[in-house]
Amino acid sequence: MSLMICEYGSPAVTAELRNMDTEQASKSLVDVQQTSSDSSVVLTEAGHSSDGHSAEVEEEPAHQCKGSSDSSLTPCQHYLMTTRELQMYWKKEKHSSKPDKLLFEIPSTRIAEDFLSKFVIYQIVIIRTGSFDGNKVFIERRYSDFEKLHRTLLKEFKEEMEDVLFPKKVLIGNLTSEMISKRMLGLKNYLDELYAIKCVRWSKIYIDFFLDPELDEGYSCLRGGQYKKAMEIFQQIVCLQEKLTQHCSILMVPPLCALVVCHKDLDNLEKAYDVGMNALTLVEKHPGHKYYTPLLDTLISLAYKLGKDFLSLREKFERGKNRMMKGHEIEMVTLKELAVKERHP
Repeated sequence: MSLMICEYGSPAVTAELRNMDTEQASKSLVDVQQTSSDSSVVLTEAGHSSDGHSAEVEEEPAHQCKGSSDSSLTPCQHYLMTTRELQMYWKKEKHSSKPDKLLFEIPSTRIAEDFLSKFVIYQIVIIRTGSFDGNKVFIERRYSDFEKLHRTLLKEFKEEMEDVLFPKKVLIGNLTSEMISKRMLGLKNYLDELYAIKCVRWSKIYIDFFLDPELDEGYSCLRGGQYKKAMEIFQQIVCLQEKLTQHCSILMVPPLCALVVCHKDLDNLEKAYDVGMNALTLVEKHPGHKYYTPLLDTLISLAYKLGKDFLSLREKFERGKNRMMKGHEIEMVTLKELAVKERHP
């Protein structure tokens, strides 16, 4: 009998079975089904579907054994998967088993002088694990900044931090290389211990330690018209916030809007539009937010100049404005006016 890869019930199989007795028909039927099944497996393992198309064009989902679930694959399922499917599966499993978290490193220091005293400035590098992190952001802080953070956190989280060790202050010999190396390690471990406490790492006190000096400098440059310098600072701030404020992404809206203002005033209209749309995805869940309508107003202007869709943005703007003005009069402000007032002394 010639080999035919076809399904039971096709004309080719039916015609041949009619010429056989019952026993032969039953045996042939089993042979055809077995041959068809074996051939399907061979074709699948070769990376091709049964209709002759390459698996790279259209991949079928992994076969599931009876009683199996998506969350756990049986050996049967692994056997029937293509090489690419297995690679994607294990990549997904590896990622899901290692949630993102932050690592802190203090790789270097420098000696600075303020009036008549010298002090050490520590460079802190913040790295996100669990996925490739191309933005290894760093900030600089003094020992006194760490000390202030520790005192403030103890007032709020005394019980939670009872086992957290903070490097003691040294009055003499604190500029020696041995003491600096010892303190670098101690401060790095201190940051790791703080991050391990969820209520601490989500607190405003903790986040302000990493962002406050840079935010003050960024808004100061923005008010002074130093848009290029302000843009560089706010780009760093946004990278920091992506790592630190995933639990409350709305906190990223003001710096993103400040970045929009910088790009717009530097005539980087395409950049301003892209950053603004990113901010809109965060703030439109909170239409009562003070940045919502000013941001939409700016995006409408940018979209019009760039030849992009501005009508849908205008509809959102009108709905937002009507919602805000309902029942009382409000003064409309521009995005730039709102940004320069942020963190004003």
